Amino acid sequence: MGDNWKTHGKNFAELGYEVHLVDQRNHGHSFHDTAFSYEVLAEDLKNYCKAKNLEDIILLGHSMGGKTAMLFSTEYPNLVSKLMVADISPRFYPVHHDTILNGLSALDFDVIKSRGEADKALSEYVSDFGTRQFLLKNLYWVEKGKLGLRINLEVLKDEVAEVGEALPSYARFDKETLFLRGDRSEYIGPEDERIIKIIFQMLIL
Repeated sequence: MGDNWKTHGKNFAELGYEVHLVDQRNHGHSFHDTAFSYEVLAEDLKNYCKAKNLEDIILLGHSMGGKTAMLFSTEYPNLVSKLMVADISPRFYPVHHDTILNGLSALDFDVIKSRGEADKALSEYVSDFGTRQFLLKNLYWVEKGKLGLRINLEVLKDEVAEVGEALPSYARFDKETLFLRGDRSEYIGPEDERIIKIIFQMLIL
């Protein structure tokens, strides 16, 4: 289950939607695997839809999940009725998460015994409190007195360049698509609108 979307998922369910909150591989409660690319992530989602007998879905994704949702919609348009993408563009992004990944890698859970201690250690790498709290959602109790991270950190470090990959130039999706842009975010800029409109022809931005 995608913990970051629980509140929104509950709100959508109250409106009568059947809601599925999906953790991508190497994240949250999903399985860990060394294979990691948007093609693989989109195929995982296709297999999930098949297992749950889902079709004609409204698909929502944020950041890396948003790029997976974009690729999935262009590869399997028969399964998607509408697409919503939050705070990501289909373009290429250069590697920019090194500091975060280094900070998470530096967490020594032989020494760190509480969320507060983890936050203090991570603050040496990540100054923004809100960002740290978001990252620390990955903490869990491996066993009594022993913390760990749910994400497969080693694979994410090895494949960090893959996270920035652009959608294929041939990708197209001709159903209703909504892009949401954060007020203080730089992930979708004015220059991205042209690229988005080429791929997603029924666009609301």
